[in-house]
Amino acid sequence: MDYKERYKLWLDKIPGNDPLRAQLEQLALDESAAAERFSQDMVFGTAGLRGVTGVGTNCMNVYTVGRATRGIANYIRNAGPEAMSRGVIIAHDPRHFSEEFSRLAACILARAGIRVYTFPGMRPTPELACLIRVKGTVSGINITASHNPPEYNGYKVYWEDGCQVSAEIADGMMQCMSQLDYFKDCDVDYSDYENLIAAGKITLLGEEEDRIYLDMVKALAIHEGDELDLSIPIVYTPLNGAGSIPFSRMMAERGFTNVHIVEEQKDPDPDFTTVGYPNPEDPKAFRLSEKLGHEIGADLLMATDPDSDRFAIELMGDDGEYVPLNGNQTGYLLVNYILEGRRDAGTLPENGAMVKSIVTSTLSTEIAESYGVKMFEALTGFKNICGRIPFLEENGYSYLFGYEESVGYAACPEIRDKDGISAGMLVAEAAAYYRKQGKTLFQVLSELGARYGYYAEAEPNLVLKGIPGAQRIRRMMDSVRANLPMDRVLPVPEAASGQGENDSAFAVWDSVAGLHVKKVIDYQNGYEDIPASNVLRFFLENGSWFAVRPSGTEPKIKFYFYSKQDTPEKAEEVNKKICDAVLQTISAVE
Repeated sequence: MDYKERYKLWLDKIPGNDPLRAQLEQLALDESAAAERFSQDMVFGTAGLRGVTGVGTNCMNVYTVGRATRGIANYIRNAGPEAMSRGVIIAHDPRHFSEEFSRLAACILARAGIRVYTFPGMRPTPELACLIRVKGTVSGINITASHNPPEYNGYKVYWEDGCQVSAEIADGMMQCMSQLDYFKDCDVDYSDYENLIAAGKITLLGEEEDRIYLDMVKALAIHEGDELDLSIPIVYTPLNGAGSIPFSRMMAERGFTNVHIVEEQKDPDPDFTTVGYPNPEDPKAFRLSEKLGHEIGADLLMATDPDSDRFAIELMGDDGEYVPLNGNQTGYLLVNYILEGRRDAGTLPENGAMVKSIVTSTLSTEIAESYGVKMFEALTGFKNICGRIPFLEENGYSYLFGYEESVGYAACPEIRDKDGISAGMLVAEAAAYYRKQGKTLFQVLSELGARYGYYAEAEPNLVLKGIPGAQRIRRMMDSVRANLPMDRVLPVPEAASGQGENDSAFAVWDSVAGLHVKKVIDYQNGYEDIPASNVLRFFLENGSWFAVRPSGTEPKIKFYFYSKQDTPEKAEEVNKKICDAVLQTISAVE
């Protein structure tokens, strides 16, 4: 069925009193928009479903949410009565339609005979991940688009291990969804939500469960009391999301006395009026935090995204201005603080392990190894990073920390997703600890550079929207693979067998910015114990390396560049040359 047939079917089926009807009729005047919205069904990406809210099979609306939930209900029912009785926990963020979609999902699951737990208001994503394991549910659903712009919403799905669903489970769920008709098989009515609560088929969670999560976060503390300067001035913004209440409670219970929340971003706002793009990774999200920070003399600015799983910081620099840290730099501070603190306290285990993504800086590996801790790698996404925890435990390792460069950090082995609340607590604690010693986090970061070498990092991306954009991204990846120095590609491709030593001499990617390419890892068919993924990673003769991959949730092709030199200026210069050369070559692909 092509997009025109899909569009006509929805036009025939959606009643005139449905709010989506007007949008549907407007699409008759915009063929390209109609094609975009009806070209395909939504599919699971890195973190479930995500898209613009509105009418269409490729958008977030009651019909796509209803179909997805009914498919998941069938998947759980196929697992048997025990899985159904264990049930599903549902949470949501402050976005447009998040509460409605969460109520719809709860009603569909409850009517299918599956036990449902949910919340009377929004909750952080990491609290949901935590409670899946605590409650022993078989699954979890969070209605959130994380850090995306306000027109987006999403649908994150978790399994019984507390991680986002694996590719195998996601495929099984998608199989169940694909067998369903949006209109004949799916009910989009959630008017019986209160009745299902009264009947005991939907259970509301509350203070007891909030307490479990907060206590788990607080248990991660490394230093306490007199070891910390708890009067350190700190600014925090939840970016109008779910972090406001739990973060404030946690900091107060830890004894911090000088924490200030950005008033304009304290309460829920689905339009994110003061920020627009609520991504703490973007320094523009800190504009109001910087203003408040200067007013109170804050050493540290912290932000979480609307569902409180992402976390980023800015530090007061030597010139009195705030310096935004990228996810790698915050990771360096956390890796070092956790390991230094555990070593000094005598609690660093012999077989300590950490996990980072394959596109995250290798400086954290050097830091970990200097403390005798092994750094494992995983594909991007915390279903992969935290998915390593069972393997580590089964092989005698003690998990200490996991993170990736996109401002995601997981410090607790029982909370198997990135957690901005616990990351914020640990960074605040680290700042208070070093302040007691007369140092700032900015100075500690400089010390790490002096000790291990200065790394430059860059993460540009090319945004290519729509169907033409997706097709061009595929052509870009195909072009890179078609021009690799095959004698240096791992795993060794079959096409390389029998290749002469000089056969790669004229490959486009034989060198980059005048630097010989020593090795390329192509994860397309997996590498060592890392599963298959559409990622390429290049290692150059001077120790620099870079990676390229399409985004799993956004219309982007993403790049990651890393260079290490003996001064920050040299590292930046080298990294920029490599970055410019790569982007110029790939952008030439039409």
